[in-house]
Amino acid sequence: MPNIKSAIKRVKVAEKANAANVQAKSAMRSTVKKAEQALAAGAENAPELVAVASKALDKAASKGLIHKNAAARKKSRLAAK
Repeated sequence: MPNIKSAIKRVKVAEKANAANVQAKSAMRSTVKKAEQALAAGAENAPELVAVASKALDKAASKGLIHKNAAARKKSRLAAK
């Protein structure tokens, strides 16, 4: 643990941000997984789930959780399915 006050604060802020990023990334992965499962099962609500997953991917890319090209690739593969 650091001794300098500003360094202590940076550690706390970084831990808080890391927890938020992990949670957001996990939620994004869950929405993508639900959409893929719905597409595989041929569910009637698959288009809505794909739209939700696409939005989640865009949001994650805008926040810097994943690279914008990775988001575009995942969206493209979902749309192709």
